[in-house]
Amino acid sequence: MTSGICRREFIAGLGAGLGAGLFASPAIVRAERPVVIRAGALKLIHSIAPYFYDQFVPAGYKIEVLPFETPTECKNAVVTKSVDFGAFGIAAALLGAAAGEPVVVIASTCNRGMAIIAKKDAGIASIKDLKGKRVAVFPGTTQEVFFLERLRMEGMTIKDVEPVRVSFSEMHIALSRGDIDAYVGAEPGPGVSLSSGIGSLVEYPYSTAMGSLNMVFGTHRDVIAQKPDLVRVMLGIHQRATDYAATNKDAMVAMASSKLGQKKEAIEASVPNVELTWKLEAKQIEQSKIYADHMLALKQIKRLPDFVTFIDTSFVDAVKPT
Repeated sequence: MTSGICRREFIAGLGAGLGAGLFASPAIVRAERPVVIRAGALKLIHSIAPYFYDQFVPAGYKIEVLPFETPTECKNAVVTKSVDFGAFGIAAALLGAAAGEPVVVIASTCNRGMAIIAKKDAGIASIKDLKGKRVAVFPGTTQEVFFLERLRMEGMTIKDVEPVRVSFSEMHIALSRGDIDAYVGAEPGPGVSLSSGIGSLVEYPYSTAMGSLNMVFGTHRDVIAQKPDLVRVMLGIHQRATDYAATNKDAMVAMASSKLGQKKEAIEASVPNVELTWKLEAKQIEQSKIYADHMLALKQIKRLPDFVTFIDTSFVDAVKPT
C-alpha cells in the first residue's frame, strides 16, 4: 500500500514539476516532425530536377519523390491526392483540366526533351520518309500532339504511318529489335538510340507554333486553397533544384545516369536537348493555349479548359531569384 502511494506521489510530482517537459514532450515531438511533401516525377531526364529537391529543403520539411512511368499516371496521382505536386506533360494536364479535374499548373518543368528517331540506315531522313512506316507514338502525350502537327505541316495525317503504341521507356528497345522503324520519343530514349549508333535523328519537332513546350508542374486545386504556404515552400524548392540542375551539367548527368539506369554517354547525348526551367511566362501560356486548340481540333478533348483557373502563375511570380 505504501509502495503504491509512493508511486502515485512520484507520478504526481513528475506531473507538477515536469509538466512542460515530460508530459508535454509528446506534443513537442509531434511539432518537430517534418512536414512531408510528396512529389511525383517521371522516369525521364527532363523530370530530373525532383531528384535534387532534398538538397534544397528548408528546416521542418521532408521531400518524398515518387517516380511514375507515364505523364497521365503522375497527373492522376495529383488529382487523387496520392502526391501533393507532380511534373508531367502539358498534354496530360490539359486532358485532365478539360475533363473538369482539379489539376492546376503552377510552374514549368522542362522545355524541349523530344525527338523523332529512326532506325539507322533505314532511309528515313525526314517526316515525309515516315510514310508507310511503323512509328511508335504514345497516345495522350505531348509528343503525340507535336507529331500530329508536324504531319499536318507536311501534308500528312496519322493514317500515312502505321502508329504503334509503345511507352517511352520501351521505344529504344523496340527500335533495336526491329519492331518499329521510328519513334516519337522523350529523352533519354533518343540519346540512348543516338549514342549507341542504333538510331538516327529525323528531327527535333520544335518548328510548330507550340515551340518547345513540354513538361509542367502542377498540384490539386485544394492544395492551393488550403495550403498556400506549402505551395510557396514547394515552389522555392523546385526553383532552386531546377536552377542547380540546369547550371551543373555534370551533376545532372550523374543524377540522371543513376536514377534512370542509363550510360553516361547516353545521358550526355540527351542533355543538349533538355531545357530545365521553372518559370511560367506569357510565352508558355500562349503556347499552352495553342496546344489546347490542337487537342480540341484533334478531338482529344471535348472542350477547352478554363485557363483562368487551369494556370496559376501567382506563386511563380512571387519567387525571388537566387
